[in-house]
Amino acid sequence: MTNFVVWFAVLLFLVLVGVASAHGGEQPLSNIAIHRVTLALHHSVTIKARPFILAPNGGDTEWVTVDLENPKPSHDDWVGVFSPAKFNGSTCHLENDRKEQAPYICTAPIKYNFANFSNSDYVKTGKTSLKFQLINQRADFSFALFTGGLSNPKLVGVSNYISFANPKAPLYPRLALGKSWNEMTLTWTSGYNLEEAVPFIEWGRKGDPHYRSPAGTLTFDRNTMCGSPARTVGWRDPGFIHTSFMKDLWPNTLYTYKMGHMLSNGSYVWSKMYSFRSSPYPGQDSLQRVIIFGDMGKAERDGSNEYSNYQPGSLNTTDQLINDLKNIDIVFHIGDITYANGYISQWDQFTAQVEPIASTVPYMIASGNHERDWPGTGGFYDVMDSGGECGVLAQTMFYVPADNRAKFWYSADYGMFHFCIADSENDWREGSEQYRFIEHCLASVDRQKQPWLIFAAHRVLGYSSDKWYGLVGSFEEPMGRESLQRLWQKYKVDIAFYGHVHNYERTCPIYQNQCVNSERSHYSGIVNGTIHVVVGGGGSHLSEFTPINTSWSLYRDYDWGFVKLTAFNHSSLLFEYKKSRDGKVYDSFTISRDYKDVLACVHDGCEPTTLAS
Repeated sequence: MTNFVVWFAVLLFLVLVGVASAHGGEQPLSNIAIHRVTLALHHSVTIKARPFILAPNGGDTEWVTVDLENPKPSHDDWVGVFSPAKFNGSTCHLENDRKEQAPYICTAPIKYNFANFSNSDYVKTGKTSLKFQLINQRADFSFALFTGGLSNPKLVGVSNYISFANPKAPLYPRLALGKSWNEMTLTWTSGYNLEEAVPFIEWGRKGDPHYRSPAGTLTFDRNTMCGSPARTVGWRDPGFIHTSFMKDLWPNTLYTYKMGHMLSNGSYVWSKMYSFRSSPYPGQDSLQRVIIFGDMGKAERDGSNEYSNYQPGSLNTTDQLINDLKNIDIVFHIGDITYANGYISQWDQFTAQVEPIASTVPYMIASGNHERDWPGTGGFYDVMDSGGECGVLAQTMFYVPADNRAKFWYSADYGMFHFCIADSENDWREGSEQYRFIEHCLASVDRQKQPWLIFAAHRVLGYSSDKWYGLVGSFEEPMGRESLQRLWQKYKVDIAFYGHVHNYERTCPIYQNQCVNSERSHYSGIVNGTIHVVVGGGGSHLSEFTPINTSWSLYRDYDWGFVKLTAFNHSSLLFEYKKSRDGKVYDSFTISRDYKDVLACVHDGCEPTTLAS
């Protein structure tokens, strides 16, 4: 019996640690041994960056050329991009207050690339040019050449400084639903604190006079982080995050907006103009299209940061959504947003990557292990997946209509859809605060007006044929569906979505491990079970499936992709799984039903009758 307990404990540990890490690989910046950097500047090494002034006519991105000459080149030389441009060890923050001498450099670069990336003759000639795509991150930039690889770096040369023409400009707008259906929120980032400028937005219906709405401003400092690297080599000033609210919107109407800052001298700094379409009235019968995925992360279009090794499908997913944006109304990114893992600069990179999407349609997020988890901080999992961020970045950089954004659960209405978004990094079990929220969220929907009821969480609280879950035979997070399946059944949840596992899988309509419908592609009539969907293939390393045959699993795909839901009316829903590589549909089904089908009693779905009835 003792051996069995030990064996089970080991397997459970594998689930909690192996699945918690979600096969995400190592954050590329964490591979750089910054604390080992030694100073070996050489007068014959030259590095020149051009142009000196970036985006002089406006804009938030620019391609930069870095020319370098090194008389002693090697195959593992690399160039780091630093911002702010001046870096040294004079302000090092040592997490454990070590008495050893502070390192020469204590801040990780915002990106890097190997010197021979674009020129295989570099090792022979010592000459090459690299191209980096930079985004405006509120500070200047410099480029440093290192020898000795990533594990034993020696600094041999530093470039001139370059900067954006307006480094403090308002950038990277992120729309999100407000707490009421006729409200849209806008969050953006700038370099202006409240002493320098007053933030606001100017907005209105296209063609009508525009309003001005004030914005609140948040930021945070190093001490807000919970651990390293977020408190140490990964720390970077996040700038200022502003949020404004556009209220009393007309339903399904096109609005335009721009962000502004009124400077202390009375002049104004403006963003470019953007547009969005307001939400339909809850229950409105119109075409409504929803995108859902998890675990996307970010990647660099210039090939830096080991581009194809960390989040291989990220840009494909992003680009497919951008290409089809005219056919998308709202996006749900259900956890593992950036995989910054404590390297704060990467949040700017991510918000720039999704800006074409998030500036046009509401970009709703959920909390994942790589946003929240850190030991001793009250989360449900005592692991280090957030790199010391412990939820601060996610809850500040993005708005969600939660009563308390530190508790990342919330409800959202969009036309005929009602969404209940759970936070799998906090306790969801029966009797918990979140459990009470979930039941209230599911119970509060009027299915005559909003027939499509969706549950979502980052970790798999339902069903998954992931290899790690298969090892313990539960095919879920430990204690996942045990508390929640009664609620899904009672309130007749149509579809439950999860990320965390980096693949795609769809189950049959299921309740208590049993398929309750034998159909595969079309469902009609009474809602007698919930379809569970893993859609964690947004971009990160893929997860293997178990070799065990799970009878409830109807479709599996070891690839990157996302789901699109299209509600045509109150009686017809189309579900499509699309691959990120080509945007084509590889799995689909439809649901057709009337309101009376939702009212019908099913097993554990209605209150027991009495003699009085």
